[in-house]
Amino acid sequence: MIPPPASPPAFSPEAITACARRIREYVHVVADPAGRELGLVAGARPAGPVVGTLPPLYPEWLGGRTFCEAHGVRFPYVAGEMAGGIATTRMVAEMARAEMLGFFGAAGLGADRVEREVATLTDTLAGRSNWGVNLIHSPAEPALEHRVATLLVRRAVPCVSASAYMELTPSVVLCAARGLRRGGDGRVTRRTRLLAKVSRPEVAARFLSPAPPALLRDLVGRGELDPSEAELAARVPVAEDVTVEADSGGHTDNRPLAALLPRVRSVRDELTRRFGYPRPPRIGAAGGLGTPAAVAAAFALGAAYVVTGSVNQTAVEAGLSDPAKAMLAEADVADVAMAPAADMFEWGVTLQVLRRGTMFAPRAGRLLAAYQEYPSLDALPGPVRAKLETEVLGASIGEVWERTQAFWRDRDPAQLDRAERDPKHRMALVFRWYLGSSSRWAVSGEPSRRGDYQIWCGPAMGAFNRWSEGSFLARPENRTVVQIALNLLEGAAVVTRAHQLRTCGVPVPDAAFVHVPRRLA
Repeated sequence: MIPPPASPPAFSPEAITACARRIREYVHVVADPAGRELGLVAGARPAGPVVGTLPPLYPEWLGGRTFCEAHGVRFPYVAGEMAGGIATTRMVAEMARAEMLGFFGAAGLGADRVEREVATLTDTLAGRSNWGVNLIHSPAEPALEHRVATLLVRRAVPCVSASAYMELTPSVVLCAARGLRRGGDGRVTRRTRLLAKVSRPEVAARFLSPAPPALLRDLVGRGELDPSEAELAARVPVAEDVTVEADSGGHTDNRPLAALLPRVRSVRDELTRRFGYPRPPRIGAAGGLGTPAAVAAAFALGAAYVVTGSVNQTAVEAGLSDPAKAMLAEADVADVAMAPAADMFEWGVTLQVLRRGTMFAPRAGRLLAAYQEYPSLDALPGPVRAKLETEVLGASIGEVWERTQAFWRDRDPAQLDRAERDPKHRMALVFRWYLGSSSRWAVSGEPSRRGDYQIWCGPAMGAFNRWSEGSFLARPENRTVVQIALNLLEGAAVVTRAHQLRTCGVPVPDAAFVHVPRRLA
């Protein structure tokens, strides 16, 4: 290929900015005739002296090449699994066709619904391996967690994203170990590629180590793993892709990525040496990635890939109601709050949600406070009970209990049996009705409960809104998951190129670090 002709030397701020944005061309650093100022020439090498040269830069090259090779993708980019089916099968399919990776948001759904959605994906994406489904740790519903894990293995889902785990469970180890084989070159090959989201170094260490022998023996004893699979699982990490989840929407420890990612990388390096892995597991980044600068920063920290979540909830393909999407589109970086999590309510675990336009966070907090203070529903003082019914639940506790019973009869009748024996558990189920319903109201767009919408959201949403304001991506119909991804990656490449040139001593203007969203192919 004949390179484009050299551009005239650029020394003015405007000319340097224009030259820096030509990321897919060679750019040469040159000096002015007096040798005092540095400027740029894009394209072919100029005839005169050249201080240095940077090669073309492509968004595809920002992350780790081994991630793209392992998952059969062009870009080191993942659309994460927003729970409750908000990350839809349509979203996953669009990402796969665009040569990226996407995960269906199975958390919070019943196993029958997950099975139907998996069937849709296996039919729609037949022959493709760059898609997956979420498996969330469910300490309150271990049977559901294992049923979902079993169906993911049975349906040969190519990728599984494990989230919210603090300890390894038989379910997540089953997904990691089933189908392990030794290839012709002696390397262990995986049928299911596991990506694990973590926000603590000690949890990362569990996924970066081989599966515990006790869990492997248990799975073999139950006939869910072959002895040969268990033997290989003892030699490889549970996950070869570990995503460092920083200040994200939903489950999060609110840790800063700049502190957490290097720490997890050091854990990875130590365990790779200890266990003698032939290749190190990959470390990705998630949480707070709503602008090109944030994505570029994640790659600069050494992330092999990036995962986005909050920003995709406003995408055309997202399974969230238009009113909820409109609320997200108004958010700024501080319009978030922590609130009790429905799936881990009894443990006091919280998650990050949208604060602007909804009262969910303070109302859910009142339910948690009542649960922690009183032993049962019958022990609630009359005034406290009345206020919870009128100001939070929107129905009497008796009515809520009837709806709760109807839900659990289909999902897990054992929960009702336990509630009959344990008044505290009955209290938890009643309060969890509100927490679970609030996210479904946001999905369906229930107009009478708009003030109760639970919308998982991190600061990245507000940052995305400010970056895209007035641009092509500001219009709802243009916010497809693929256009969001391509523009974040394109912008990250622009930021990276500008930073490269600045480290060469070129006086790069602030404008050169800005990518305005546009339609990309």
